[in-house]
Amino acid sequence: MDKKVWFITGCSTGFGRELARYAAAQGDNVIGTLRKQEQIKEFEALSGGKAVGVKLDVTDPELVKAGAEFARERFGRVDVLVNNAGYGSMGSVEEVEEEEMQRQFDVNVFGAVRMTQAILPIMREQRSGHILNITSIAGLEGYAGVGIYNGSKFALEGIGEALARETRHLGIKVTNVEPGPFRTDWAGRSATYTPSKISDYAESASKYMQGIQEASGSQAGDPVKAVKAMYELTLLENPPLHLPLGASAYERLRKKLDRFSKEVDEFEYLGLPTDYEG
Repeated sequence: MDKKVWFITGCSTGFGRELARYAAAQGDNVIGTLRKQEQIKEFEALSGGKAVGVKLDVTDPELVKAGAEFARERFGRVDVLVNNAGYGSMGSVEEVEEEEMQRQFDVNVFGAVRMTQAILPIMREQRSGHILNITSIAGLEGYAGVGIYNGSKFALEGIGEALARETRHLGIKVTNVEPGPFRTDWAGRSATYTPSKISDYAESASKYMQGIQEASGSQAGDPVKAVKAMYELTLLENPPLHLPLGASAYERLRKKLDRFSKEVDEFEYLGLPTDYEG
């Protein structure tokens, strides 16, 4: 097969921008989405003519539909869809306002599903494709101060797992990519913060949010190495359903799996005998 066609959302900064640049450098064709028209020219200049920018906001169904139609008309196929567009909403669960909660889910969950629904007909026709959902280690474990963000990423994790089972026989692969802390704008200008005014959360939500802000710009994760791993993932004949990124993600996930296993065993006496007899 010729070089792949990529459709990557959220290419103004971070993983999306770096992945688009890397895939284009390998000779692949890339469609990258950006929310502002003025960002497109700069984005296309990064790629030596192998990437094209499209104005698209994943919260706008008409723009999502138009983006998928553009991909079909321009290249006739989409080999890799990367649901990367998203942001982090921080604040205690009690204090984040409903409007912000809805926006968080609209971008991180519904936006990814809209894009997936728009691209899937193309992949079904060609009987091939790979969907990468950029979730987070926060989609596998909850943390104080980012509960609403956790919820959005947990939701995308579950949708991705179900989608993998729905499309496997069609030749369409799905991988949930779970980065730990990486040196992107995620905790900086891309994030929203709801400062805690409740003193009871000073040692939980507030403390954790402060730690995230203080670490911004000095995280251990290297975005360039991350996108190289994502690219190599798409070359695998049998890619994994889950791919954590970075030492922190692996450490946190393994600790959670140990705690989870112990908890299941410890309270099995309470939950197991709840079926009908026989």
